[in-house]
Amino acid sequence: SINGKCFDWLLVSRRSCFRAGVRYYVRGIDSEGHAANFVETEQIVHYKGSKASFVQTRGSIPFFWSQRPNLKYKPKPQISKSVNHMDGFQRHFDSQIISYGKQMIVNLVNQKGSEKPLEQTFSKMVNNMANGMVRYVAFDFHKECSRMRWDRLQILMDQLADQQDE
Repeated sequence: SINGKCFDWLLVSRRSCFRAGVRYYVRGIDSEGHAANFVETEQIVHYKGSKASFVQTRGSIPFFWSQRPNLKYKPKPQISKSVNHMDGFQRHFDSQIISYGKQMIVNLVNQKGSEKPLEQTFSKMVNNMANGMVRYVAFDFHKECSRMRWDRLQILMDQLADQQDE
């Protein structure tokens, strides 16, 4: 209840059975376009007979890459050089568009250091796909919000405002 108005708020997460696994051991996609550790989270609000739903998905960056554990705290990601990334990438987003409609990709990985090639490759692949149903925004979460600067998330919210309104 907020301001005397009662409503139902439901939050449901569904984890895909394809490419489930622990962090660092399962990354990227398979040839069918299934992203590792893919989760769909749906928020449902019910108020006086009206319902609204918002679905957010998350998963591993959808191309062929790995990050094998070693003695380092954070192993370096390795992007596969021996496969055609675009086939699986395209399948992934075709499936996403069929299931959810327009896609707003928000990439939160570091844009420097060992994660920089992941961000660059992801951005390049979205541009090469040239699909008007998919929009890409990179936001270096660790840089922007370091030292508990959560107010800096407003930068991201401003970048997403028009798409969110749509």
